Amino acid sequence: MVDLAVAFGPFKRGNETALTYDLKMAAWEWLYHEAGCRVIGLEVKLEGPGGRIVDLAAVGPQNTFYIVEVKSSKSDFSRDDHTAGDFSELQEREQIVTGRTELAKETLRQAVDYAKETNPETWREVLAFKQALADYRRIAGKEEAYCNRVASFSTKFHDPKFMGIADFHYLIAPNGIVTRSSLPPQWGLLDETPAVSFPAPRKEVRKNSGIVSNFLRAIARSNTTSMMRSQGMGFSRDVVQ
Repeated sequence: MVDLAVAFGPFKRGNETALTYDLKMAAWEWLYHEAGCRVIGLEVKLEGPGGRIVDLAAVGPQNTFYIVEVKSSKSDFSRDDHTAGDFSELQEREQIVTGRTELAKETLRQAVDYAKETNPETWREVLAFKQALADYRRIAGKEEAYCNRVASFSTKFHDPKFMGIADFHYLIAPNGIVTRSSLPPQWGLLDETPAVSFPAPRKEVRKNSGIVSNFLRAIARSNTTSMMRSQGMGFSRDVVQ
């Protein structure tokens, strides 16, 4: 049996592909050798909107903050590449979606009344009831899927608050996944070699001793978790994270 920790590396997460893991390690290499970072963490939960988790966070010379997000496919990239306007449009359709569900629910109530009136003993076998129930389940399923989409809708790449927590934001992706024209504003791009395809502009990020301490603490927590997981040690996620 192949030991996956040896084959792919001790810090590979169970839900990661080999490509995603390799890109993470390539980003780590770039952060260490090219950006001069000596504090680097994987899967770091940073303070801020929603307590977002970033693939890599690092601190370089003069407390320069770096964030690197790994995107192994175009669909993976597009999941976070939404603007606030896209989210508003999605929310505006909520009333239409919920209205369809309420209409289907009312139709189902009417079908139940009709079925019980015409065939009290076996009303569940009445065709009108069966069709109304099937329609309601289908439409309710669409509403649930819609609500899940709203809940998971990400504007990370274009969120001013998220962009304000690091001096440099980079994506790392295989060639062709992210192009210059699709690269979000204020982001840079690394290829898998790793090398800079498009440099990220430096942003003016507010820092004080508390902000720096919180950034370093978040990386320390993530590294503790990664080390324990790599050694097969159990832990309470609420405590470690």
